Formats: sequence, C-alpha cells, structure tokens
Amino acid sequence: MKQLYIIGGTMGVGKTTVCQKLKIELPKCVFLDGDWCWDANPFLVNEETKKMVMQNICFMLNQFLHCSSYENVVFCWVMHEQNIIDTILANIDKTNCDIKVISLVCSQATLRERLEKDIQLGIRTSDVVERSIERLPLYEKLKTQKVYTDGKSVSQIVSEIEML
Repeated sequence: MKQLYIIGGTMGVGKTTVCQKLKIELPKCVFLDGDWCWDANPFLVNEETKKMVMQNICFMLNQFLHCSSYENVVFCWVMHEQNIIDTILANIDKTNCDIKVISLVCSQATLRERLEKDIQLGIRTSDVVERSIERLPLYEKLKTQKVYTDGKSVSQIVSEIEML
C-alpha cells in the first residue's frame, strides 16, 4: 500500500525543510512541493491560474501514486483552506493508498523569527511576515492532524510525522 503525506502550513513554518528530510528518511520516496507547480513571473493569482495549479498538482500526485517505483509520496503546499485539501483529495487516485493530511503549525513568535531570518538571508521579502502570521490561525480549523514545530528539530518533527 502506498503512503501519501499531504503536509500544509503557512509560509515559513518549515514545510519544505521537513519534507526534504522525510524524503530521505522514508523508503522509495518522492517529494512534490506545490510551489514547483506554480513558479511564474509575474506570479498571478486568478481563477485561471488557481485552476491550472490544482490540475498540475493532482496530475503529478497521480503520476507518483501510479508509479510502482515509489512507496511513499510526500506533498507540501500552503493549504490554509479546507477546500484546497478537499479538491486535491477529490482528484487523486486513492486506491491502495493510505493518506495522512497534516498541518505544521507554530507560534506567531516562532514564525516571525523564522521569516525574519529568511528575509535577512534574501530568501523572502518583508511583505511575507504579516500575510503568513494572518493565516496561522486558519490551520487550527482544518480537518488535519496538527504537528507543532516550536522548539523541535527537523528530525523530531519528521519522527512525529512518521508515527502518525
């Protein structure tokens, strides 16, 4: 049986870092970051582009789920609304697949600290801090398993996810 990990969280919570580590820890694993399916300049958010990215994500996830070379599929993206998760789940083949839907969450202070570090490194722009903090409470409302990341190493978070 395949294992699909769908991991959401606001910008800066550590999704990509955790998923890269999961990819290494899990046997026969492939990782898809939803951002890779919508990397454009200019970055446009409208009905057409939102539909396109969902189709891209679902297509890629189905390709990975149908590939016999992989046992584990890890996917992450900013999924702050239940309808995003529901749309993905409705459009992937769940046959012989155990799915874990997880939200990574942390405190506002931790999130601000991580994002400001990224800004200093030139990885992010300063406008991301408030947008990300505003979305943080939305994750508590989702039908997901919550993994709190405050004060934990990446290895600790990955171990917690593997035990879910």
